[in-house]
Amino acid sequence: IFIDFFVDWWWYESLKLESYFWLRLLYKFFLSGGVTLVFFCIFFFHFWIASRYLGLNPVEHLNRQQSGHFQKFADTFVSGSAKVYTPISLVLALMIAMPFYAQWESTLLYFFGSASGVDETVYGNDVSFYMLSYPTYQLIQKELLITAVLIFGMVGGLYFFEHTYIPNQTKHYHRGAKIHLTLLIGFVVAFVMWGFMLERFSLLYTNTHEPVFFGPGFLEIRYELPLIWAAMVTFFVAAMIAIHFVHSDHHEHKKPLWLSLALFVCIWQLQQVQWIPNLLQRFVVNPNPVKAETAFMKHNIDATLAAYNLNNIHVVDMNVKLDAAQDIETWATQKHFENIPVWDREDIIFSYKQLQEIRPYYKFLAVDEDRYFISNHLRQVNIAAREVNISKLPKEAQNWENRHLRYTHGYGAVVTPAAQDADAPLTWYLRDLNMHSDVNFTVAHPDIYYGLEQYDYAVVPNKLNVVGIATTGTDAATNADYHGEGGIAFTSTFKKALFAFKLRDEKLFFSTNISQESKLKIYRNVTERIHKLTPFLELDKDPYLVMTKDRFYWIQDAYTVSDKYPVSKPLTKDGLHQGKPFNYIRNSVKIVVDAFDGDVDYYISDPSDAIVKTYDRAYPGLFKSLDEMPAELKQHLRYPRDLYALQMEIYAKYHQQSPELFYEQAETWSLANVRGRAVMPYYQTMDFGRCHDTEEFVLIHPMTPVNRNNLSMIGMASTLDSTQCGENSYSPNITVYRFGKDVQVNGPEQIEALTQQHPEISQQFTLWDQNGSSVEMGRMVILPMGNTIVYVQPIYIASTKNKMPELTRIIVSMGNEMVMDTTLSSAFNRLKNIFIHKTRAIDGAASKASDVSRSR
Repeated sequence: IFIDFFVDWWWYESLKLESYFWLRLLYKFFLSGGVTLVFFCIFFFHFWIASRYLGLNPVEHLNRQQSGHFQKFADTFVSGSAKVYTPISLVLALMIAMPFYAQWESTLLYFFGSASGVDETVYGNDVSFYMLSYPTYQLIQKELLITAVLIFGMVGGLYFFEHTYIPNQTKHYHRGAKIHLTLLIGFVVAFVMWGFMLERFSLLYTNTHEPVFFGPGFLEIRYELPLIWAAMVTFFVAAMIAIHFVHSDHHEHKKPLWLSLALFVCIWQLQQVQWIPNLLQRFVVNPNPVKAETAFMKHNIDATLAAYNLNNIHVVDMNVKLDAAQDIETWATQKHFENIPVWDREDIIFSYKQLQEIRPYYKFLAVDEDRYFISNHLRQVNIAAREVNISKLPKEAQNWENRHLRYTHGYGAVVTPAAQDADAPLTWYLRDLNMHSDVNFTVAHPDIYYGLEQYDYAVVPNKLNVVGIATTGTDAATNADYHGEGGIAFTSTFKKALFAFKLRDEKLFFSTNISQESKLKIYRNVTERIHKLTPFLELDKDPYLVMTKDRFYWIQDAYTVSDKYPVSKPLTKDGLHQGKPFNYIRNSVKIVVDAFDGDVDYYISDPSDAIVKTYDRAYPGLFKSLDEMPAELKQHLRYPRDLYALQMEIYAKYHQQSPELFYEQAETWSLANVRGRAVMPYYQTMDFGRCHDTEEFVLIHPMTPVNRNNLSMIGMASTLDSTQCGENSYSPNITVYRFGKDVQVNGPEQIEALTQQHPEISQQFTLWDQNGSSVEMGRMVILPMGNTIVYVQPIYIASTKNKMPELTRIIVSMGNEMVMDTTLSSAFNRLKNIFIHKTRAIDGAASKASDVSRSR
């Protein structure tokens, strides 16, 4: 603990977050220590009170031997508090407070809670009460009830044994002992009553009506809730009668006590039996379930849409025309199709690896999709960081010096345009170790010390020649010492010794290649680094690389989640909320990690979120306003893919906002499928006519009716709002283009089936699919263009011996027409000509028919 404290302190200090470090430490200490102290005082106080009354009854001293060991214990308890009830109180307090130690973070939310301004519709409370306070109230009630019962049992036991086994002149309890026991019973009753009050709120998380709807229904509100109130009232009445009975001298009047207890037990039993709810369900609800459950389904619909931030979706009813020749003619221009991605990031990474890793100690781990201004025009690109990984070096080269002092960082990145031609080599915007760029991309500090790789610690600069690339226009490995500000400086031998002990590496302490200027870099994986700093934030699985003129950065989307949003449908997703169900999520924070120095900055992207507002109040100075983000980074913010996918999973059912339609599930959607896999959202840069002739970087997600293959809608999620489409604005929004039922719009699986049936295309596939080669169909891009839908699908040829696919053709289709060519421009022009000729033929036939009609 001593070593961990100093290591963490120095690390937070190197990130200029020492005040945040001390705050977290103090919060944890004061909350844990404060709770323990409170419970210790409770136990100590009541034991002290009991010690004042034990032994006050007149005792026959001649018969003291009959009292046995209890009298000795009572004497010790009365006279030696420091020896008896002080350690007992401390042990009990530690046991009771243990749940608070594990849940100190949620307790912190309770103290700094912030209102959301949104009320739930069942009880009318602010939803922040349930997300921030309710879990803590449940914990406090449970532990206080346990405490009260323990004290009552222990103190009552002492009084009872003294009263029963120690000879007295009277068989009556001392008046003070009676008052003490009465107060303890009162505490037990109060905490039980509080438990009944909290039990009402548990009805908001009822799942008995699933899969129809989530939350309380007719039975819970009309049957179970009144029973909870009745149980609370009868318990209170029974408790008051019992207390009065204990203090009364007329114990023969037991009838009121037994009646009140019997009434409480009956009501409590009514909560346990199932035959009454079953009868109500059968004879009251089932005859007309829509009428009985309408209000409750509406509660669930409204709450779920609000919890997943889907209550402000802009819905556009799109009148699709499958032969809209004018639309395809208008859209078949260079401006529109130059950003259509024809390389999947899962496929192009093989090309990056084979063509641009260059050295055995460099590696590409992931490809990101982004957009950059090139010649004053927004172009969609694929970008990947060249990170360091020495696993491919000979084993004898994988020594301590190479791992921690020499091969310490990656270098640069590769950038290619999303739109490519199949009849030309791969086009590069940034390539090679000398950072060659034909579009004037420059990066002053291209070294990547922090990234996606699971890095070991590094010590830079040092007395060895760190492997890197000098900015001399060559790609030779040269001395590339670190001259940045990040890392922990070795300012003393003590500091160096503690880090060597922490990292379990004595070479770190004894190495003569470490100088006074050396700095230690730890926690170099982006996700690990952020999680170490802010474990209370949930992280998106896809941090992405951003290139600026000065250096590279990683942008990490972070979420605040809760499983206590009232009446909201829960989801379970790997990597979120520790794999447990949650029913509220916000992309409330954008995190920027400097790939060169390792600095971490937090920006609040959703200031309306009650949870992040609470953390901002608890940790002043940690979070910044999004307005403070540099413009060069802000223009690369995007809507998170994983968030949009889970939102659409919810919206597929909850777009049916009419309770009648929701109950019938007649218009439920599902994720579009192709080749047995769900089509995931994909990024597309295009001017969709929503943003004053400005191109948008949007996520597109097609969906189909449940158990059908045709499209029912296309959803678009973007970070630009149509009313404020400035370069640096950030306002996430979702637009759904909903198709009418009078026309069938082909889904991706149907388009692929038509592709396989096309005589020319299928024949070509057969020719390619020979001699050790295989045809692979890439990700289909589905685009709304005017009043029509256009499908673009790249075709790759891959060798069975070589994983690097080759883009060989591009298929573009609209309606039932389909063309295959080597470039997007030629494919669009051919498709345009087909529809122009069809339109002319139809117009000619109509004109001829009109002439014949007039001649008659």
